[in-house]
Amino acid sequence: MPPKKRNTGTTQSKELKSAESVSPDKKDSPELSVKNLHVTDLLCDRAWKLWKSVEDSMAEIADTQKRVWGACLFVSGIDMDVSCFTLTQVLKAVSLNVKQFVDLVRKLDVNMDTISTKVNSALTRVEKKYDVTLALYQRFEKTCKNIFALVSDDQERETTRSCWTMFLLAKGRALQMEDDLVISFQLLLCTLELFIKRCPSDLLQPLYKSAISKVQSPPTRTSRRNQSKVKTRPPEPEVDLHLLKTLCEENECNAEEVKNVYQTSFSAFLDSLDLSRSPDFPQANDINQQYEEHYLKSRDIDGRLFFDRDETVVPPKVEISQVERTPKKNLPDEDGVLILQTPIRAAMTSIQQLRGDLTSSGDQPSTNLATYFKNCTVDPTQGVLKRLETLGQVFSQRFGQAVGLRCVALGLQRFKLGVRLYYKVMEAMLKSEEKRLSVQNFSKLLNDSTFHTSLLACALEVVMATYGVLRLEDTTGGSGDPVETNVCFPWILDVVNLSAFDFYKVIESFIKAEPTLSKDIVKHLETSENLIMERIAWRPGSPLFELLTQEHESGAAEQVETPASFSQPLQHNHTAADLYLSPMRPGSRFCLLTPRPAQLSMYRLAYSRLKILCSYLLSSHPELEPIIWTLFQHTLQHEHELMRDRHLDQLMMSAMYAICKVKSVDLRFKTIVTAYKNMANTNQETFKHVLISECHYDSIIVFYNQVFMQRLKTNILQYASTRPPTLSPIPQIPCSPYKFPNSPLRVPGSNNVYISPLKNPRIMLVSIGESFGLSNRFQKINQMVNSSDRSFKRALDMGSGPKPLKRLRFDVDGHDEADGSKPGGESTLIQRLTDLSSTRSRVQEQKMKEDAELRKE
Repeated sequence: MPPKKRNTGTTQSKELKSAESVSPDKKDSPELSVKNLHVTDLLCDRAWKLWKSVEDSMAEIADTQKRVWGACLFVSGIDMDVSCFTLTQVLKAVSLNVKQFVDLVRKLDVNMDTISTKVNSALTRVEKKYDVTLALYQRFEKTCKNIFALVSDDQERETTRSCWTMFLLAKGRALQMEDDLVISFQLLLCTLELFIKRCPSDLLQPLYKSAISKVQSPPTRTSRRNQSKVKTRPPEPEVDLHLLKTLCEENECNAEEVKNVYQTSFSAFLDSLDLSRSPDFPQANDINQQYEEHYLKSRDIDGRLFFDRDETVVPPKVEISQVERTPKKNLPDEDGVLILQTPIRAAMTSIQQLRGDLTSSGDQPSTNLATYFKNCTVDPTQGVLKRLETLGQVFSQRFGQAVGLRCVALGLQRFKLGVRLYYKVMEAMLKSEEKRLSVQNFSKLLNDSTFHTSLLACALEVVMATYGVLRLEDTTGGSGDPVETNVCFPWILDVVNLSAFDFYKVIESFIKAEPTLSKDIVKHLETSENLIMERIAWRPGSPLFELLTQEHESGAAEQVETPASFSQPLQHNHTAADLYLSPMRPGSRFCLLTPRPAQLSMYRLAYSRLKILCSYLLSSHPELEPIIWTLFQHTLQHEHELMRDRHLDQLMMSAMYAICKVKSVDLRFKTIVTAYKNMANTNQETFKHVLISECHYDSIIVFYNQVFMQRLKTNILQYASTRPPTLSPIPQIPCSPYKFPNSPLRVPGSNNVYISPLKNPRIMLVSIGESFGLSNRFQKINQMVNSSDRSFKRALDMGSGPKPLKRLRFDVDGHDEADGSKPGGESTLIQRLTDLSSTRSRVQEQKMKEDAELRKE
C-alpha cells in the first residue's frame, strides 16, 4: 500500500521503510513496500490518485502491485517536478531494468490522459540517453581491451573504472544534451587520451606504448612576468597529438574534430578539476564523489552501473532464434559475409562519407559558381556572403545553447560543413537549370533570400542528421522544457527563421542535385517532408494559409480536382527554381503551387495514410474507402482552416468515423486509434492532444463532436441520402521518388537488430548493439544466411495484431457516440470484443501481405 503520511518534521527524511495505510479510506489497499525512496506527502497523495485511476486495469497491466506503485511515484514526481529520488533508485526498488520500467510506465496510460506530455517527453529522453550510454559503454569496453594490458592485480580494472567514471562526469558537465552520440564519443576518446598518457607504461598494450610521444613536455614553471596572464587565462592542456591520432584511427573518428572537442569542452572540464597541467593520475575517490553529486542532482540513471553490469542497465538479450526467423534474400551457395554495424561505427562511417564527399568543395564559391553569380544582372555574391556570416553566428550560438555552452566552436565547425554542401548543391542545381532552360542569367533566383536560406537550411539539416540526429522532434504540442535541448528537425527552421513551407519547396530538388546522399539521410529528408505536410506547415503564421485563402477568394477552390491531376507522377517537372519564382497572380489558381505540386503531394500523402488505415479496419467494407476519401478531400480543399495547428491524421480519423456512422457500420473511435497506433510514424499525442479552441486541447472524440461534426454536419449527412455527393478521384500512389531497394528490415521481436542486403549479393549488413555476444552466434547467422531451403512461413506466423488500448476516456459513459446516445449493456460489450478481435485479425492479415510483398520486391 502507499507510504503512510509523516509528521511535518519528517518530510525531509531520506528513507521510507514501509508502506502502511495512509488514511482510513485506504485500509483496503494492497500492501506495497518501496524502500529507500524519499517521498513527500504531496507526492504520495498525487501518486495515490494515479493508482486509483489505473486500479481497475491492474490485471491487464500484468505486473506486481509494488512495481505499479513505483511507476505511479515516478510519474507523479515528474509531473510535480519534485526532486525526491533518482531513476536508478526507483529501478532498484522495483527490480526492473530501464526498458522494462519505461514499458511499465507507458502501460499506465489507460485513460488517454493518464500520462502527460511532460512524462512522455521524460520517458523519451530516458530511452535516448540510455541507448547512447549503452552504446558508449560497449565501445569503451571493447576499446579498453585493446589499450590496457591484463595484470595480475586489479590495477587495470580500477584504471578503466576511474576512466569511465571520469568520462561520465565530463559528459554531464560539458554537454547539456547528453544524448548526442558523436560528441559524447569524442569526449570519451579525450578521456582515454588523458588516462593513457598518465598511467604506468606496464599497463599499456604495445600499440599505445609506442603511440605516446617520445618527448613529453613536463609541467613547467611560469615566470613571474607571465603569472598575471596565467591567472586571467589558464594555458591549454597539452594534447598528445600522436596518441590522439592513434586513438582516432583505431576508432574511425576524425582527429581534428576530437582535438577541437579537447581544446574547448574537455580542457575546461580539466580546469575545473585542477587537472590541466598536473601530471598526476586523477584520484578515483574524488572523481567518484563528484560524479555521485552530479547523478543525485540530475535524478537520472547512475552510469557507473554499466561498468558493474548491474541488472537495472543490462540490455535485453538478443536470441539467435530471433535472427534465424529474419526473412532473407536467396544467396549463392558460396559463403556469405556479415558486416557488423554498431551505432557508433554507423555514425563514424556516415561522417566520414559526408566529409569525403565534400573534400573537393571549399568554404567559398567555386569558380563555376562564382561565374553564375557574375552572370546575374545583380551580382548576389555580397548578399550571399553577408547572409552566411550572420547565420553562421546565429547557428553556432544556438547550437551551443542546445548542446553545451562550450560547444559553440563545434557548432561553427558543422556550419562550415553545411556551407560546403550548400555551395555544392547550388552549383549542381544551376547547371541543371542551365541545361533545362538554356539560360545563364539567374539573377532573380540568386537574389531571392528565401531560396538561399531554404537551401542552406536543407544542407545544415543533412549535416545535423549525419552527426546522429536522425530522429524528429515531437511536434504534437504540449508544454516543453524552456531550456533548448533538442536540435532535431524542425529546430533548424527556427534557427534560420524559415517557414516550413518554404523549406518543403527545396527538398526534392536538393536530393536530385546531390546523388551521394546516403539512404538514411534521404529517408530522413522524406520523413521531414511528410512531417511538414502533416502538421508543421499548418501552424499559425504559415504562408500556406495565405496562399490557400487567396486561391479560395479567386474561386479556384471551387474547381473540382480532375482524375488527370491526381494521376500525375509524383516526381513533377517543376524544380525548386519554379516553386520560388512563380508569381502570385490575382485570379490565378496556380500561384506558388503551379501546378499545385504541394497540394497534390497535403492529397497523395493523405490518401496513402487513409488507404493503410482502411486496410486495417474496413477490409470487409471496401466500398467505404472512396466515400471516406471524398469527405476527407473535401475537408482539405474547402475547410482548410480545420487544419490550423492540427494534424492531417486527426481529420483522417474523424472522416472515417463520420462515414462509418452515417453508413451504419459499427466502427468506434477506440478501434480506430488502436489500429492507428500501428501505422508508421504515429504518436499517441495525435489523438490525445487535439486543438479544440484557442489554448484548449482534448481527445480526438471531443474534437469530432465539438469541431469537426459541427463544421461538416450538413456535408456528412448528405452521404446518408439517396443522392450523395460525387466521389472524388483517387490519387495515384506511385513509389516514393526517394525509396531505395533493399531497405534495412528489423528483426522480428527485436528493437535494435536490422539486416540489410548490400549491392554485393554475397554480403549482408547487420546493425546491432555494440556487443552482440559470442562468435558462435555469428557463425549460426552465417549458416542461416547461406541456407537456401528456408521457408518464410515462420516469419509470417510471427505477425500479431495491435494490442488494443485499455479503457480510453472517450469510450466511458457513452462519449464515443456523436449523438450522445449510450450503447446497450452486455450485447454492446460482446460487440466491442468482437470488433477488437476482428481488428487484430485484419491487421495481422494486412501485415502478412505487406511482408510478403516486400520480400517479393
